[in-house]
Amino acid sequence: MREAFEKPTLRLLDRTWAPLVLAVFRLSFGRDQRAIPAERMHAQVEACLEELRSLGEKVPAASGRALCLEWMRGQWLFRNIADSGQEEYSLTSHALEALDLVQSLSHDRALISESRINTILDAARRWAMEANPDRQARIDRIEVQIRQLTSERDRLLGGGDLATATDDRMVDGYANLVDLIRQLPSDFKRVEEAVVAMHRQIISDFRGEDRPISEVIDDYLRKTDELTTLTPEGRAFEGAFMLLRDDALLLELRKDLDTILDHPFSAALTAVEQRDFRKAVTVIRRGIDDVLAQRSRLTTTLRDHIVNHDVIRDRELEDTLRRINRHLELWMTTAGPRSTVPVELLPPPVDVEQLREQFWNPANDLPPPPLEDMSDSAPEPLSLDDVRAQGGPALPRLRASLIAAVQSGDADSLGSLFNSLPADLRRPVEILGLLHLLADLEPDTDTFGDPAEIANSEDTVAGRTGGTRGSDTVSLEVFDAVRPNGTQRHFLVPLHLLPGNAATISTGDEGSADV
Repeated sequence: MREAFEKPTLRLLDRTWAPLVLAVFRLSFGRDQRAIPAERMHAQVEACLEELRSLGEKVPAASGRALCLEWMRGQWLFRNIADSGQEEYSLTSHALEALDLVQSLSHDRALISESRINTILDAARRWAMEANPDRQARIDRIEVQIRQLTSERDRLLGGGDLATATDDRMVDGYANLVDLIRQLPSDFKRVEEAVVAMHRQIISDFRGEDRPISEVIDDYLRKTDELTTLTPEGRAFEGAFMLLRDDALLLELRKDLDTILDHPFSAALTAVEQRDFRKAVTVIRRGIDDVLAQRSRLTTTLRDHIVNHDVIRDRELEDTLRRINRHLELWMTTAGPRSTVPVELLPPPVDVEQLREQFWNPANDLPPPPLEDMSDSAPEPLSLDDVRAQGGPALPRLRASLIAAVQSGDADSLGSLFNSLPADLRRPVEILGLLHLLADLEPDTDTFGDPAEIANSEDTVAGRTGGTRGSDTVSLEVFDAVRPNGTQRHFLVPLHLLPGNAATISTGDEGSADV
């Protein structure tokens, strides 16, 4: 008896402030409000206390937060972290049992009625038939049920009276169903709390490493089976879970609840009572969701430990500690009572010049995309003569022409020689080639000029011209060049006399011409 009164449910009812606590729980929580954020709960409790003080009622002197923490230590409130990361409160199974007990005591109608007796008889008959190992006895029971149902069907088909349930009978049946439905939240909460306790125990086993991981997993599987088969809460959970998996049975339950409320007796029920009665399936579904969520968290913890558990590392750590103990024993044989060992608590810093700021991205090392086939739009390939026409000066042919002109004396200057060459040897680039070859024939001359001083002119120029450079007078001559495309260009180049004919060329000032 002492153990019963030490349970959280009776400890709550035995408190001085039990009516206040239960009233706060009844106002704050409901079927549609199963969890409340912590800060809001503290504010609601303080608002209730302030209202009671204004009415002259005696209330605790503690704050709302202190009372919630006290109720949590008494196992009437449960605080956890929601998916949004916010702390929230919810009622425990002990608080739900206390609320159900107080609510059941507030009813005037006794629950011992024909409906309750029929429920007991039906359950006893069903379980007795399943427990009886005699095949013939079970067949006889089924035959009796078949005859009873067949007789009732034939009576109704023959026009027999259809007995309608009276209001009193419907009220009894309704009260019986409401009482069974009211017990479901606390039953589901006990299953959820059992899973939470199992979760904490398994985490403690993982951290303590007192048992091998295989034993922890076996214990988890065994407790899971026992949770859903050996306890009343587990059996209620399994039954509800099978109900929700059967869509036809779930639809039938909803229709039956609506049919019950369609009876005239429901006019005496309040709108809240009718709404709560219709939400019986929602209560079952929410309870199952909570239990499954807790089991999912437990399974996730178990899987993470199995994946991250490194047996080799544990063995290495165990071997290291064993060797430390051996060295400690040897050291203690010679160490004095005040001897110390210098041990660095933190490793020395690592001198790293540069740390990688980005991880390797395979997309950065992809090969370039293949080139498009543009052969259809490609231009006509150049011939060898076209390539040569775009190249540098033809030095061998220019050298032969220059030597022949010096030996024959047909040309007195480099410009006259260039203008007498064939068109394919009169490209603009050939001017630079002739200047280069002339420098090789007479390296000491100072009348060659700088090739960078060559001037361009788009106008036609005939004969020789003169110009000035600084304070010196420079004689110029025109080079009639022909480009590979046939267009002509005229270049003014300083006068260069060919070797051997310098005496016959006049070096006087011939004036200058604007080109």
